[in-house]
Amino acid sequence: MADKDKVIIFDTTMRDGEQSPGASMSVEEKIQISRVFDEMGIDIIEAGFPISSPGDFEAVSAISKSVKNSIPCGLARATKKDIDACYESLKFAKRFRIHTFISTSPVHMKHKLNMTDEQVLRAIKDSVTYAKKFTDDVEWSCEDGTRTNLEFMYKTIELAIKCGATTINIPDTVGYSIPEEFAKTITSIKNNVPNIDKAIISAHCHNDLGLAVANALSGLSAGVRQIECTINGIGERAGNAALEEIVMAIKTRDDLLPYETGIKTELISKASKIVSNATGFPVQFNKAIVGKNAFAHESGIHQDGMLKKQRDI
Repeated sequence: MADKDKVIIFDTTMRDGEQSPGASMSVEEKIQISRVFDEMGIDIIEAGFPISSPGDFEAVSAISKSVKNSIPCGLARATKKDIDACYESLKFAKRFRIHTFISTSPVHMKHKLNMTDEQVLRAIKDSVTYAKKFTDDVEWSCEDGTRTNLEFMYKTIELAIKCGATTINIPDTVGYSIPEEFAKTITSIKNNVPNIDKAIISAHCHNDLGLAVANALSGLSAGVRQIECTINGIGERAGNAALEEIVMAIKTRDDLLPYETGIKTELISKASKIVSNATGFPVQFNKAIVGKNAFAHESGIHQDGMLKKQRDI
């Protein structure tokens, strides 16, 4: 495996996944899930958004105390109080990550933030610099990245890295992109951000057009080395890139995807069930990898072939 690039698996089931309407999880359920994730070999566990509620703060704190191998992570807006909450909830872990973000698309900056380009750049500088005081592991995201002007995105990324970010996440926040376009965006970033070699590029894709996994995988060939995903693909609206599909696509098609993840794939089904039980979200029968019918056959041409020569079909 030495000739294969490592792809970091960043799980956001307990943060972005919990944003699915009706998918709230108790602190005890989150601890149970995090232990399975830790055993699976997930690299980064985004345990929550600590400033958002006392329950989220408590859950992130509990997870930061319980995980042994995975790195716990908390989400923070570009404000000191958010970053302080992340630190206070994560400080029990021997290693932890602070993930801070701000919107960079014209529509978000105008209508959501009511901020100018200069104000957003100042917020990036202040927030990343401040987060870096607490940990060397700082991730920065340009929210709504796939609808951001590329020239402005280059400036924001260069600044975030200069201020100490070691992971740069490119989110397809509204599930707007398509694979060829997403890969082109990653290539453009690599070619136009002078200090991009000092950071890992991450992909965070939403599934509004059913392309989250395809977009994330297309990013790999362009230089993405961290993928943000959720078990069973849960998440707000149509969900996020499904961890099980990402991992198994890489494992199954190593002829075209020469990467490794370090995930213990024999534990994927267990993780799928525990998340489904905790959220109350059933897994659709024909869901890839973890659906009950994913490896089942009834009548038809393929079933006939399976009966004749099971090993080769």
